[in-house]
Amino acid sequence: MKVLILGGTGAMGVHLVSLLAENLSTSIAVTSRTRSGHDGRVEYITGNAKDENFINELLSQHWDVVVDFMVYSTQEFKSKYEQFLQSTNQYIYLSSSRVYANSEQPLTESSPRLLDVCNDQVYLATDEYALTKARQENLLFDSIHKNWTIIRPYITYSSERLQLGVLEKEDWLYRALQGRTIINSKDIQLKHTTLTSGRDVAQGIAAIIGKPSALGEAFHITSGVSICWKEVSEIYLAVLESHLKHCPKVLLQDLNEFMQWRAGKYQITCDRLYDRYFDNHKINQYIDTSDFIKPQVGLAQCLERFIKSGNSDFKALNWKAEAIKDRIVHERTSLLEIPSLKQKTKYCIFRYTKIS
Repeated sequence: MKVLILGGTGAMGVHLVSLLAENLSTSIAVTSRTRSGHDGRVEYITGNAKDENFINELLSQHWDVVVDFMVYSTQEFKSKYEQFLQSTNQYIYLSSSRVYANSEQPLTESSPRLLDVCNDQVYLATDEYALTKARQENLLFDSIHKNWTIIRPYITYSSERLQLGVLEKEDWLYRALQGRTIINSKDIQLKHTTLTSGRDVAQGIAAIIGKPSALGEAFHITSGVSICWKEVSEIYLAVLESHLKHCPKVLLQDLNEFMQWRAGKYQITCDRLYDRYFDNHKINQYIDTSDFIKPQVGLAQCLERFIKSGNSDFKALNWKAEAIKDRIVHERTSLLEIPSLKQKTKYCIFRYTKIS
């Protein structure tokens, strides 16, 4: 079986590659911006999977399975999806469980989506992530080709990605490790969510690869355990306290205060303020999600692993946001931490000037 994985070096992709490589009859090609060469039966092809010439050359050959981890605008996907479908026996499209509207019942794959039930015309006029994914799903639903499978992960974690509400690890963990206060939303803390390890999502994807019964179907792949964000915070804080020998400081703001400085309005109002519970009956036909690692265990293990790795694997920080947070809690970041003169200047402006 020939499998092409587009953008397969992220938190889910690396595990999927590892799992598929265990099958001696599977050859795997993975696109990467930085990696090249062979690792066993895995070939890493250097290039941008959004580059037209690059992707055209890849799709000129036929693949048994194409797994697409790339993120597209609706217009980008509209121009490419038929080409994907024609180049493979099974095109696996990574959507998101962000597409679902609020629900008091456990979510199934047929639960209403925001795109279908939301009446907020201002929101619907945007191409916000949940709407983008639903619109791209619709292109597949309406296609004459039915050799697609839609996957809807929800919040996925790894040692490289540890979320807290709408905060990425760069927003909260960096501050904690530097002895500064974590600022979070009191309202989000009370909501229930699921967090699923990247490896478990990859196992779910691997389970439906090559299955004719999965064609023309959508599946969410999520942990069956829902916990509140307050418990997630406590898991992180317990690990940090054991390493730092003190408990990091936390400030919980009312929602209006939090949203005055935190970007991503619709991620908050149209997702994180919902209680999320999932009915995994459909994907359980292929894999038993009750075997997935419990978030109470997996989150602690991933944070431990990250800390032991040396605490340096952070993506670029938003120094404007850091300055605003420091101003709120009357703290200061050493300018030695900030990498460039431009970023130092930005930090100083927003730390010491009250700018909206």
